[in-house]
Amino acid sequence: MSEIRYVRGDATVPRGKGVKLIVHVCNDLGGWGKGFVLALSRRWPEPEAAYRRWHRERAGNDFALGAAQFVRVGPFLWVANMVGQRGMRTGSKGVPVRYDAIDKALAAVADKALELGASVHMPRIGCGLAGGRWSRIEPLIADRLTARDIEVTVYDRGD
Repeated sequence: MSEIRYVRGDATVPRGKGVKLIVHVCNDLGGWGKGFVLALSRRWPEPEAAYRRWHRERAGNDFALGAAQFVRVGPFLWVANMVGQRGMRTGSKGVPVRYDAIDKALAAVADKALELGASVHMPRIGCGLAGGRWSRIEPLIADRLTARDIEVTVYDRGD
């Protein structure tokens, strides 16, 4: 079993050799415009375009909480759009993060990472605009990814 590696840096510039899979959390409303997705869109147009199409055509596909979409952005680089938050704002029903949806999507990420022979790279998913707590997310990553010997690097911004 591998350990989660924490580094300072930008998750859109994943470190290391080989195939890499960048993972992040999206909402279930088709909205893309705040948080980590802006950094993704500055680098590649494909993840946003694929997510918006996936949401628009949701009547005929698997778009829902807990789903994951895999978008190739380079020869050895993929982005996983994981639907892990209901809505976009904290309100009477609490924060948007849905831990069970993130857990389900991480299972799909694990399968894809193993299929590709990829390492997984992410910011602290679900903890920004989604309002989640890392103490709840980290064990999901350990159970779904590192327990299957998938290398995981978590990027924290700053110097």
